[in-house]
This record gives sequence, C-alpha cells and structure tokens, in this order.
Amino acid sequence: MCLEFSAKVEDKLKTAYIGGGTPSIVPIEFYQKFNLVFFEDYEFTFEINPKTVDMQYLQALKDLGVNRLSIGVQSFDDEILVQIGRIHSADDAKKCVKMAQEVGFGNISIDLIYGLPNQTMCIWQKTITEAVSLGVQHISTYGLKIEKGTYFAHNIPENLPDEDICADMYLECIKNLSENGFEHYEISNFALPNFESKHNINYWKNNPYIALGVSAHGYQNGVRYENTSDFEAYLKNPLKPCAKVVLTQEDILQEGIFLGLRMVKGIDLKEFEVWYGFDFEQKYAQILEKYEDFLVFQNRRISLTQEGLMLSNVILAEFI
Repeated sequence: MCLEFSAKVEDKLKTAYIGGGTPSIVPIEFYQKFNLVFFEDYEFTFEINPKTVDMQYLQALKDLGVNRLSIGVQSFDDEILVQIGRIHSADDAKKCVKMAQEVGFGNISIDLIYGLPNQTMCIWQKTITEAVSLGVQHISTYGLKIEKGTYFAHNIPENLPDEDICADMYLECIKNLSENGFEHYEISNFALPNFESKHNINYWKNNPYIALGVSAHGYQNGVRYENTSDFEAYLKNPLKPCAKVVLTQEDILQEGIFLGLRMVKGIDLKEFEVWYGFDFEQKYAQILEKYEDFLVFQNRRISLTQEGLMLSNVILAEFI
C-alpha cells in the first residue's frame, strides 16, 4: 500500500491517492491517524477491492475526507474472475458500487480489463454495459499485460484473445462509452464531464509528487525515487528511498512527450516550447512525417488519432 501526494508534505494537498496492493484490507483505524490538509477543490482517492468493504467502512472513508473511490472490478463475468484469481464476484462488485453511492460518494471509478482468458467480444460488451448501468463517473480499461515474475508469466492461461480481437475490444470500448457520455481523455481512461482523475493527470503532465509507503514511487526536483519493498527496512527509515534516478534534461523531455501524448488532447506546442526552449515540430520533423497518418495537428496542439492511440507504444518509442 502506498500513499502519493501531488504537493509538498508541509503544504496543503491538491490530491492524494491511497492504492497499490489492497489498502481496503487495512483496518480503518490506521487511516484515521492521518492528518491531511487539503485545498478546497481537492481529490482524495482510495482504492478498494469489492469484497473487502462494508457500509461502515465506506462511511468511515467518507468521514476521513475521501471523495473518490477506485474499485477494482476487472470483469462482470464470474468464471473469468475466478480464473484470474479475484476474490470477488460480479454481484459483489455491483453491491459495492451501490453501497458507495448510498453512503454519498459521487465520484466513483471502476477498473476493467480486456484480453482476459476466455473473454469473448460478447462478454466484453456485456461488461461495458454493466459498468455504464451502475452510474459511475469514471471507467479505466486496460489490456491484459502479463508481467515477468507473475503467476501468469509461468502459467500462461489458455484461450487468450489474439491481438486483433483485443484491438476490436478497445475500439468497442471507445465507441460504447462515448455513446454513453464518457469522454475518452487518456489512452486507457474515460470520464463523464469534469470527472477526470486529477491525480493521474498530474502524472501525465510530468508534475512532481511525493510517495510514502512500501514500494511507492515519487518524483521531486527532477529525481525519480523508489521506496524499499522490505517492510521492516521501510519502518526503520521511511524517508530514505532505496533507489534514485536523477533525470537529465533529455530524460525529462522524453518523459514529457511520452506522458503528454498519452492524453487524448495531446501536447500544447506553445507550452512545450516555453518549457523546453525549442521548436517541437522542427526537432522531431522526421518522426512526425513518418507517422503523419496517426497524428493530428490542430490549434498548435499535437495528438494521436484513434488509430495512433492503438499504436501508441510503437509511436511513442520513437521519441525515446
């Protein structure tokens, strides 16, 4: 579990995010020891697993000042949930959202995954429809990515959808959610008007943030740092990162491009030239020409087309 802030510790906070692992399995009394001070227009997000909370826990979170929930639903198909090792059912997820709404949460995000074992287009469409029907304000959709060292990496599941089907699932998500009033504002994220994740936008704009907790990552004064994953070591010295990377100006530039183009609105070239001191279109003329069919230039902004978003890993790698 980690806690990240988009402000200095001694300042009022603009956003805070408690996530990583399953923070909702921790007794609420732990979080009641926090003394966080926010600006008036703040965002305080808390990640929860649908199976680990009840009405009392959710009410206590709200009393603490949490005003945004991120619920790890992943799928509304019970067989798939069992296969990927989730402890909750589709019904648990629906009940969790309803409880949160009854408590008074008006900013709820749910995570969904496509490309899962035995997941067909029909199952995915049903999942999106179920998500929209719950009346949530934000939906994140991620393609399954099997990381090294994970269970799936050593036990590749059968019946994974191929790349073409996954691409179709992504396009179906964009189409369905757009038709239901959600704005596609980042490669994997959709929100009703004015419900974009402020905390995540802070990441994508390459702004600084402070990280507390085991394995948490932060970014301050051009330095990216990582806290130890050893719980005992962290308790002995919670303010000493186990690793630091001092970014060069070129690193910061590349991250600014990589993160900025993840946003559907893309990069403001006027701002970019002020921040980095050169003409973006001139410096990257060859790359821009190579991928011109996947880029949009409008009102001194550059962004990826829908097809460009699907090829984003390939295109963005060109800038690094």
